[in-house]
Amino acid sequence: MYDIFEKLKTLNSKQAVTGTPEFLVVGLGNPEPKYDTTRHNAGFMAVDRIAEKNGCRINQLKFKSLYGMCEIEGKKVMLLKPSTYMNNSGEAVREASAFYKIPPEKIIVIFDDVSLDVGKMRIRRKGSDGGHNGIKSIIYLNGSDQFPRIKIGVGKKPHPDYDLAAWVLGHFSEEDLKVLDGVFDKSYEAVREIVKGNIDRAMNLFN
Repeated sequence: MYDIFEKLKTLNSKQAVTGTPEFLVVGLGNPEPKYDTTRHNAGFMAVDRIAEKNGCRINQLKFKSLYGMCEIEGKKVMLLKPSTYMNNSGEAVREASAFYKIPPEKIIVIFDDVSLDVGKMRIRRKGSDGGHNGIKSIIYLNGSDQFPRIKIGVGKKPHPDYDLAAWVLGHFSEEDLKVLDGVFDKSYEAVREIVKGNIDRAMNLFN
């Protein structure tokens, strides 16, 4: 009970962050509650943890997204959860980044990766879409692949013939969620390093 009151006190004591964000931190996922603990929503889950750790709320509607403004390492940061569904994530990113004139190198995208085991995380400075439809949409609609990304491992398909869509839209097991709890904390630490300009350090620490 004490912990709950302390958390509420922290949230209420934080002043709302306003003004122009310098960074965009985008978690990828699908917006309906039925997708909340699916593998494809690892990005949403990570951004929710970042908001929680930083004492800010993702509860405003704009840019085809739910978003919240916060301050991380002295920088104004917009946390963004596109409501476009995964395959059209680029629409939300394009609208927000164009409105605030945020360049690709200051757009950090967090998403699920089926090539990594649960509990693994990979940070990349830039790169191709790797077959991920959300990333494909962002690259196509924003005309650049030069944005940092944090990949969260959700595990490989049980066997090669298993339908990929069914796998990523399947729910994490309780055991997986326990493992991911620590990964979401690490994603916050990684974002802190990247915002400070230390992406190489972030890669060394968490890759």
